[in-house]
Amino acid sequence: MNTHIVYVNGEFLPAKEASVSIYDRGFLMADSVYEVSAVVKGKLIDNSAHLKRLERSLGELNMPMPWSFSELSNIQRQIIEKNHITNGEIYLQVTRGTGVRDFLIDTNMRPTLIMFPIFHDPLAAQNEPGLKIQTLPDIRWQRRDIKTTQLLAQSLCRSIAHHNGYDDAWMVDEHGYITEGTANNAYIVKGDSVFTRPANHEILNGITRQAMIKIINQLGLRLVEKAFTPREAILANEAFITSAANWATPVLSIDNHIIGDGKAGKVTLALRDNYLSALEELSE
Repeated sequence: MNTHIVYVNGEFLPAKEASVSIYDRGFLMADSVYEVSAVVKGKLIDNSAHLKRLERSLGELNMPMPWSFSELSNIQRQIIEKNHITNGEIYLQVTRGTGVRDFLIDTNMRPTLIMFPIFHDPLAAQNEPGLKIQTLPDIRWQRRDIKTTQLLAQSLCRSIAHHNGYDDAWMVDEHGYITEGTANNAYIVKGDSVFTRPANHEILNGITRQAMIKIINQLGLRLVEKAFTPREAILANEAFITSAANWATPVLSIDNHIIGDGKAGKVTLALRDNYLSALEELSE
């Protein structure tokens, strides 16, 4: 890890030499946003959509974006080249910048920009047979549509689920409805209908979610953007998640209740296969 080439504020350098200020608001207050783009065959997947969401997240926090999309994607591609990545991911983070620790935001700060490679093969992840999910209370803040680095609640949920013998957690709001997974969007299938929560401030509108919705429509399936309960999920024919790293991964059980026949469902597999077929079109 220490020998990987990373990017910090205009400089490419080995990870072991990289640093940011202890007064950076991203470090002190999680005052930062991020994106993770998949890399397949050396190409970024759906990266323009990721950068557009980055721009939106920054705008929602009144943070400047002094780089163009082409400048950011050029840095990402250099990270790919310098680390000889065929399949993997590129992590990008923008913080508000460095200054005196204060709850009052200094609007004159210069943003911090970092990027680094993640050696997780998204193609290999498609061999995942399925997940065991635990439902846990959603204790996050109310602006989940902004992709911030405030990830402690999600990290705690996933860690609790792992400790209890599950692969991941689906978080449940105060009204008893599933919001999303710790780092993924949640779906269930009933007949030819695919249910997922509407994209508003209560969830992150995943880039893979957006691509998957297009595929759902292309396959002639019925998309229902409606919140569902754990009970409804348990009684569904299928359940699955999507993310930039795991595309369409089956959920085989929720709170130890088997979903359907306990195997990856035909709708989930069809969505996964069609997404794989669309990778060339999504490559940048």
